[in-house]
Amino acid sequence: MATYYSIHWENPQQRSIAEITTALKKGAIMLYPTDTVYAIGCDLSVKSAVQRVRQLKQLSNDKPLTFLCSSLSNIAQYAKVTDSAYRIMKGLVPGPYTFLLPATKLVPKLVMSPKRRTTGIRVPAPPICQALLQALGNPIISTSAHLPDTKGEFPTIGAQSAQLFDALEGLVDIIIDNEVELGWELSTILDFTEHEPMVVRQGLGWEHVTQWLALE
Repeated sequence: MATYYSIHWENPQQRSIAEITTALKKGAIMLYPTDTVYAIGCDLSVKSAVQRVRQLKQLSNDKPLTFLCSSLSNIAQYAKVTDSAYRIMKGLVPGPYTFLLPATKLVPKLVMSPKRRTTGIRVPAPPICQALLQALGNPIISTSAHLPDTKGEFPTIGAQSAQLFDALEGLVDIIIDNEVELGWELSTILDFTEHEPMVVRQGLGWEHVTQWLALE
């Protein structure tokens, strides 16, 4: 049975954040809110937890996992960022964007795309996500939490968030409730692995992406 935490969206309670990150370091997986949808996550560096996330989402090892970093400089530790990509990313972070980038050796093989050796990274804006990242000191896996019986559709109102919690409380160790209505729009994905940046998926914040791409 999962441990529930009610955490303020803008002013996270530090005691709860500390308890959660301590559990993550020991291999816990959690259901938590991001600036897009609710996500399932764990400490990037804990292999057993990453494997549990894959099993929960029924993802084969050739499917890469996105993870959250605390800042643009933090991204540079886990990915190779060109000057052009840096300029675009600097104008977008923090925000609802996923950047596909060539992975460095710090990215576990269980997380990256094995054939392309690329990885997906986000820098979230919400204080609750940043507090978790700062306290943990490591990136956090972030894969969207789908209800098992909705074929990938996301709950959008408070009553449905309770449904999501009920569906996953026996499968995760921690559930974070920020008492805010669930989002349903996914992140915008930008691929920086080729010579020219390419939009792979239009999602939240798409209008800002077009502005920055036009400047290049």
